[in-house]
Amino acid sequence: MKILIIGSGGREHALVWRIKQSPLVTHVFCAPGNGGIGQDVTNVNLITHTEIIQFCKKETVDLVVVGPDAPLVEGITDILNANNITVFGHSKRAAQLEGSKGFTKDLCRKYNIPTADYERFTSLEPALAYIKSKGAPIVIKADGLAAGKGVVVAVTVEEACTAVTDIMQGKFGASGDSVVIEEFLEGEEVSFFALTDGNTAIEFGSAQDHKRAYDGDKGPNTGGMGTYSPVPIMTEALRQQVMEIIIHPTVRAMSEKDMPLQGMLFAGLMITQSGPKLIEYNVRFGDPETQSLMIRLDSDLIPALLACVKGGLEKVEIRFKPQAALCVVMAAKGYPEDYVTGSVIKGLDIVSAMPDVKVFHAGTVAKDGNIIATGGRVLGVTVLAENIKKAQKLAYSAVDKINWPEGFCRRDIGAKATNK
Repeated sequence: MKILIIGSGGREHALVWRIKQSPLVTHVFCAPGNGGIGQDVTNVNLITHTEIIQFCKKETVDLVVVGPDAPLVEGITDILNANNITVFGHSKRAAQLEGSKGFTKDLCRKYNIPTADYERFTSLEPALAYIKSKGAPIVIKADGLAAGKGVVVAVTVEEACTAVTDIMQGKFGASGDSVVIEEFLEGEEVSFFALTDGNTAIEFGSAQDHKRAYDGDKGPNTGGMGTYSPVPIMTEALRQQVMEIIIHPTVRAMSEKDMPLQGMLFAGLMITQSGPKLIEYNVRFGDPETQSLMIRLDSDLIPALLACVKGGLEKVEIRFKPQAALCVVMAAKGYPEDYVTGSVIKGLDIVSAMPDVKVFHAGTVAKDGNIIATGGRVLGVTVLAENIKKAQKLAYSAVDKINWPEGFCRRDIGAKATNK
């Protein structure tokens, strides 16, 4: 089989790395890819839908795997399907689960899927009045896509009012034309994954992300600064509960609405004292969760992806290695705000020789024999070890071998698990 993966981040590098190992696969392409992906497979510079379609037909691509959220929300799956190209990824209508937080909250309310209480607003003054009536802490969310940065957990009313004003006055463009304001939930946050073919849903592991930029969960929200998997709090009983009260009802609800889910369903959960509650849905593999999940995955990914598209997912078995995985994201200094690109990263050859360590690239390009930083989140140093504590030690040992003065990382990825 020939596989084309759409995207250029650490998630896509992890998918490339795992898919390349499938005995069913003969060639992997990535569009547009990055400096690290290009060392593993063939990068192709495809920008428009027309270019992707032409490439797939010319190369007789058997399966397209869509990595990022934006192409799904824009309808790339529908366009490829219309051209008889097999694609793993939800339809444009189904992708509303991620493309509109308000859509998802309304779905939860209608189908009794546990989530935080909320209200939706399209005008600033009523939103400000609602915040003042509810008090803080409170959560402000841009309705649309915002690269993982459109959520503010406000600890004061003033902070909440500033956040909703910024969002509705254009901080995230049209994504902020509507906002969701919801109650603050206390508990432990978990990224929970499931594959679905529109009828059946099966669990695909869990991970815990670290969204804030700095140690101790300080600083602004980011796209994710590191993950570990599995998550100790996710017992077998709790995993079954999540499937029964959140995942399965969502799959049924979307089928009832004639928007069948066929792909990855990524539930951001809060494990509260009263049980798991849905924070939000994503309709694709997570980043940087995928890095931790792929290094643990112990079964062929391709049959599972194909079953989501063609049906028969109930016959697929997903296996993970019993060891723990941990991913430390290295980002350009200044991220997620202003950061400088163009610096050279050294020492990656040393790290690549370390057992049970894989560096997944995100914002990089290969030039003149060097790896150059081109983005905010740049590398995902990912390891596999006996337990999270050992994984943490191995990951930071690898990080310290990378010579990149212009970069930074959190030094406490996995601390919640190791401190218990």
